Amino acid sequence: MTTLVIGGSGSGKSEYAERLAVRLAKEVPRYYLATMQVWDDECRARIDRHRKQRAGRGFITVECPRELSKIEASTLDDGGTILLEDLGNLAANELYAPGADLVVAQAAILAGVEHLAAVSRHLVVVSNEVCTGGESYAGDTDLYLRLLGRLHQRIAQQADAVCEVIGGLPYYYKGRNPI
Repeated sequence: MTTLVIGGSGSGKSEYAERLAVRLAKEVPRYYLATMQVWDDECRARIDRHRKQRAGRGFITVECPRELSKIEASTLDDGGTILLEDLGNLAANELYAPGADLVVAQAAILAGVEHLAAVSRHLVVVSNEVCTGGESYAGDTDLYLRLLGRLHQRIAQQADAVCEVIGGLPYYYKGRNPI
């Protein structure tokens, strides 16, 4: 089962996704697949905040900022629950990698998500809602937003459930809230 959890900054999407993963993985391993690359102190602080948030919830952290499809199934103890945090970081990492472009990045990410869905019992994908601003952006920002929007559409089509978290509350557009 794949669930896409989308929300704006500070919406509570990560907290909700973590509770969902815990609920879905009662007797199987839980993996927190971290995609953030550490560039500076702000990144480190964000990572520390997320680690404290999920402390005591039984997650095994696997760091993978790019190339999700290369993660060995044995690394994830085939059949567990995977929380992918988050698609926005992954999109930036793939899009701005040397030699990458929109098509290459999209293909790599979708192949990675398909791979994770195939090797897990439950996959929870967390992403930022950044495409509702209604503004036009130039250059790389517009390219990034187009990529993330395309990924949301493709993953939502294939997911069993899609929800948006607003003010800490999940609103399901597809599937149902299992919590």
